[in-house]
Amino acid sequence: MADSDSSLYNHALMEPTILSFEDARRRVEQAASEVRPPEAERCELLLCGGRVLAETVFADRDFPPFSRATRDGYALRADAVATVPARLKLVGEIRAGGPPQSLEIHERECVEIMTGAPVPDSADAVVMVEHTSRTGDTVEVRRRVAAGENIVPAGAEAKRGEALLRSGTRLTPAAVAVAGACGRYELRVFKRPRVAILSTGDELVDIAAEPAANQIRNSNSYSLAAQVNAAGGVPAILPIAPDEVLPLRRLVQEGLASDLLLLSGGVSMGKYDLVEQVLHELGAEFFFTGAQIQPGRPVVFGRAPARSGVQPTCFFGLPGNPVSTMVCFELFARAMVEALGGAKARKMMFTQVRLQSDVNVKTGLTRFLPAILSGEYERTEVELVKWQGSGDMAATARANCYLVVPPDREKLVAGEMVSILSAD
Repeated sequence: MADSDSSLYNHALMEPTILSFEDARRRVEQAASEVRPPEAERCELLLCGGRVLAETVFADRDFPPFSRATRDGYALRADAVATVPARLKLVGEIRAGGPPQSLEIHERECVEIMTGAPVPDSADAVVMVEHTSRTGDTVEVRRRVAAGENIVPAGAEAKRGEALLRSGTRLTPAAVAVAGACGRYELRVFKRPRVAILSTGDELVDIAAEPAANQIRNSNSYSLAAQVNAAGGVPAILPIAPDEVLPLRRLVQEGLASDLLLLSGGVSMGKYDLVEQVLHELGAEFFFTGAQIQPGRPVVFGRAPARSGVQPTCFFGLPGNPVSTMVCFELFARAMVEALGGAKARKMMFTQVRLQSDVNVKTGLTRFLPAILSGEYERTEVELVKWQGSGDMAATARANCYLVVPPDREKLVAGEMVSILSAD
């Protein structure tokens, strides 16, 4: 069959499956939950940030290992300051990291203590230094304290042997700190998935080339590579695929040898949009061939047959317009990259902020529109970026989030709380 007739064959053969945004997202989450965890490797803690943990990290001691003062002040017995002001005798000093001390604090006594220092067993509270005055070895306390105030009891944060981090946890700075506190100078982490990126279209040239009047540079492969990196994958950019069946098929087959294949362009209904046909001829299963969103309506998601000893390879056919490509990655492909990297499945959550100006749209699609989050503290607001549609990369570069417009709303009114999706 000639290439010129192939897209007619494709569109006639395949019945489109267009889902709502929520149903499409749930289908991706379902597929992500079925992914087998990747192999694991050992990694120095210093290099573990952003990786996904492949083991459980247990507390090697109680946290804290002793009752710890949370304020600079004086350790004392709470009943000694039931009536204030109260004058107490200063009988010692305890500093964080200092040598252990066995101090017996009686009813009318106190000991100076620093934040992080161990509280003596005979004391049951710490009064902040701001509520005291000192003359020689006499401390006047001007505020009552309750038993347990400004003290974290031994083992209150975690008991020895307790699981603190579980397999599938992304190692944020806080998680790295927990591992370090447990003495783990290296960890087992999952290997990062290899994600093939294939941009299609005769109009594309490499970013280093000087484009002709009818050509554009292949920026999509590089924006996708940055997004894959941020999601924990290893991007592998393939050569640009022309709008011809045979070379496109060869490159698609090469991409399907990776853990995930992202295709950009060639998924609409045009005469030379050949991606779905090639995937169909390779035996692919299609979960959906469109979503009721803007931008990115013609997004495709499916799975190619398993090769010997290898799990089936999922793929996303992303629209060729740059903003559509980036939005569809965040809405759908990121979840699969994270799952292939061993991360626990996450539900998509939006943030609520106040809208700065009215927004008017047509109903029927869930819209993700480039926007700017500005202001500070509780006065944070969101405003649409002026843009020229899903090909406007410059507008998206100015944005720091996407304003989410539900499909049943034709107008959002200034001052109301609206949903946003981070663009970071």
